[in-house]
Amino acid sequence: MTKHRIYAISFASVYPHYVAKAEKKGRTKAEVDEIIRWLTGYTQAKLNAQIKSKSSFEDFFAAAPKLNPARALITGVVCGVRVEHVEEPLMREIRYLDKLIDELAKGKAMEKILRAAPR
Repeated sequence: MTKHRIYAISFASVYPHYVAKAEKKGRTKAEVDEIIRWLTGYTQAKLNAQIKSKSSFEDFFAAAPKLNPARALITGVVCGVRVEHVEEPLMREIRYLDKLIDELAKGKAMEKILRAAPR
């Protein structure tokens, strides 16, 4: 089975699109970074290093310090596909990230995006 081509694309080449999508809707780069850190466990310094190194999506997720277990609570449709039904693990991680950025751009509160327990 051949790998999907998104796996080889550098995370750094897509990252500005995540930021632009959020900023176009009045959200911030800091919020995009917070979402990525929440999902992957990267510190801000390590996230910046990953962006600078232009690692592929495959390497970006493989090097993630600790994928958040609450990411399994992410549900919904991205590009016509329900994220919870994506069987390929790496593609599911990429779709989780896409879904979180979509939620940010749609104005959802950060505590809901990050699946925080209600206070």
